[in-house]
Amino acid sequence: MNKTILTLTNNCKFYLGDCQNAWQSWFNDSDWEDVSLPHDWSVTLPFKREYSSGTGYLAGGIGWYRLRIKPDKNWIGKRISILFDGIYKNSKVWCNSYYLGARPNGYIPISYDITDQFRFDRDNLICIQADHRDISDSRWFTGSGITRKVTLIIEEPVHLLPDGISFTTEMVEADQASFTIKNEIINTEAAKMSITLTNKLLLEHECFYAEISDTIGADSQKILITNGTIPLPKLWSPNQPSLYTLETWIHLKQPDGTAFDYLADSRKVGIRSILFDPDLGFFLNGHQTVLKGVCVHHDAGCLGAAVHPAVWYRRLKKLKAMGCNALRMSHNPHMPELYDLCDSMGFFVIDEAFDEWEGPKNKWSTGHNVYPPKHEGYYLDFPTWHEQDLTALIRRDRHHPCVILWSIGNEIDYPNDPYCHSSFDTMTGNNDANKPSAERVYNPERPDASRLAVIAKQLTKIVKGIDTTRPVTLAAAFPELSAKLGFLDSLDVVGYNYKEHLYEESHLAFPDKPFMGSENSHSIAAWRAVTDNPYISGQFLWTGIDYLGEAQGWPIHGSGAGLLTLAGFEKPWYYRRQSFWSEKPVIHLSTAFAEREEGEWTYVYDSWNYPAGEEILIKCYTNLREVSFYLNEELICVKQKEANKDCISFSVPFRPGTLSATGKAEDGSVHTHMLKTSGSACQIQLKSWDYNSLACWETPLFQVEATLTDHLGNEVLTGFSALKVSIENGRLLGLENGDLSDVTDYSASSRNTYMGHLIIYAVPDDVTKETVITVGGDTLKTASLILSDSLVQNEVN
Repeated sequence: MNKTILTLTNNCKFYLGDCQNAWQSWFNDSDWEDVSLPHDWSVTLPFKREYSSGTGYLAGGIGWYRLRIKPDKNWIGKRISILFDGIYKNSKVWCNSYYLGARPNGYIPISYDITDQFRFDRDNLICIQADHRDISDSRWFTGSGITRKVTLIIEEPVHLLPDGISFTTEMVEADQASFTIKNEIINTEAAKMSITLTNKLLLEHECFYAEISDTIGADSQKILITNGTIPLPKLWSPNQPSLYTLETWIHLKQPDGTAFDYLADSRKVGIRSILFDPDLGFFLNGHQTVLKGVCVHHDAGCLGAAVHPAVWYRRLKKLKAMGCNALRMSHNPHMPELYDLCDSMGFFVIDEAFDEWEGPKNKWSTGHNVYPPKHEGYYLDFPTWHEQDLTALIRRDRHHPCVILWSIGNEIDYPNDPYCHSSFDTMTGNNDANKPSAERVYNPERPDASRLAVIAKQLTKIVKGIDTTRPVTLAAAFPELSAKLGFLDSLDVVGYNYKEHLYEESHLAFPDKPFMGSENSHSIAAWRAVTDNPYISGQFLWTGIDYLGEAQGWPIHGSGAGLLTLAGFEKPWYYRRQSFWSEKPVIHLSTAFAEREEGEWTYVYDSWNYPAGEEILIKCYTNLREVSFYLNEELICVKQKEANKDCISFSVPFRPGTLSATGKAEDGSVHTHMLKTSGSACQIQLKSWDYNSLACWETPLFQVEATLTDHLGNEVLTGFSALKVSIENGRLLGLENGDLSDVTDYSASSRNTYMGHLIIYAVPDDVTKETVITVGGDTLKTASLILSDSLVQNEVN
């Protein structure tokens, strides 16, 4: 029997609150709520000011799940395990009243072998408790519950250990690549077994084999290593993310002489070489490559932490079109499907393990940098669990070609948070605008920052014990001190957060260390620090997408630092960054009242709706050398892009009509962008993203973008209207507008648009039938969208 993986989505009951006897299989849960997995209970609850601003003013608590699994007689004699991709947090798990174990970390995979507890005469009951009462445990929204996928795994008694495959390429050239595959095999039988293990690498019509025969003792484990070469390999890169399918087959010869073959594992891998050079930056497959990255958190607004992969697919498509080629997983392991997408869509990844080590960071609960802070968090579990958690991350993600760096920590050296040192009388971090003076002064009772070098060395050693093919890094916040205390010494690559002014000094002080910007502002100066210094491998903007938590203060419940909103719509600054990063011609108009001119950081809008005669600032984000501007087809001016400017800008008195910008690319092609004065919103335009393009989960997801338009069909991007959503043959998962001040319950079926936009997330009840999504609002024509596997239709009533 080949390895079988079943996604467990339904047949799950949920109860919010403590229920001490819920682990008992005979417990009566008939009045509990039916839920689908994954599930985040925090976003089903109201926003309340009494909860932590750091985690988005949403509640935590204790939650119980009771998941029923029907047995299959074909599983008799097999090994059965259950894998949780993430339970936030402090999880405890039982199978048929047998306690399996606990895990504090809510971001790492947890696997339990339930073969001995599994029954074939009745349904099996998996009981899970998640304890998230300490809602000030993070500086961003975490979610609560079984927030990631759950799978049941059925395999032969001789099988691979969880995440027991390591695929590495020692030599990668255009004409040939050599690879090594380590397979960690376990024999759970009471007799020695003889096996032949065959690894197959498949791509299109090509197939390459690597084989080894051996014996495995009873109730024991063994690592089997195969090697091979591939002529003319298809190399993985962001522009051509070629992936091979790696199949692991086992030919098992049993003591009675019988033998059979089965597929023990199948996954995608890539062939590529990476190198960080101290003087020349990052190289992929021998080619110098600049990392154009963004940092991302794991939530998706109204969906919380229970994010369908299709949501990430839509987001990544937009980031890719912007010119982005890299993600930094802030500041914890993210859902496994996101790494699969980065593999297949071509994104580099910094995989990050921790935001704090053994010292507690300040957690804001009444507004960002509003004192006093709270100090709950992972540091309480770090001494006991850091090795297991870091190991779980490395083992889970080491086969992904997208992962190019292991990050062991984020801003662990942030000044006085809590570490300090006698060499500085005062220390001020990059985000300390409201920090009391007493918090900036050296305090000998605080933990000594010299300790950080010791822990960094220990964590680096753990990583190297599992994977030596990728460099180890971290994101340093105060290298002015920590670099002098050995904090960077064990690292292969050094990441700096907002310390561009130290690049040259640090490059000279550490000539053997490659450097990069692990977290950067959106300023053009921060980007030029990369383009002007080839020894800087790239930058990672804070952030690519808005996220819940780290909020400034009620009612703002998230961070607006992203280039995409929480709803996944492009902000004007998205196009500004696109003009820096994209290799394709870019031209985009945005506007604001001229009196609001603030240089680089003027907040602009994609709108041409203003009072007549008002002086209006025009900003054109472009990578074209020269642009002509027209108002109602009348030439206003012709301007050239200045090398030291982020855009072309000027002001004109407002006249209604069409504002346009036209420029010619080097290849002679002409590119135009225009803004039109719109009337009042009276219609709703619905657009569906194709969920069939992604098969990460069995359950399809509808993502429907709703946009306000006037009677001519022009988008009304300054419009705010309440939209009511109803669904036939489907279930509404959530509505998100991207407005961080809108604290409407995420469980509501209506929500205001924001900048004329709203996104609707829904799943069908019956995939064989059409699903109809209907959207209406006061003074707006009702719109309907018919969705099915083969049909997407718009209807306006």
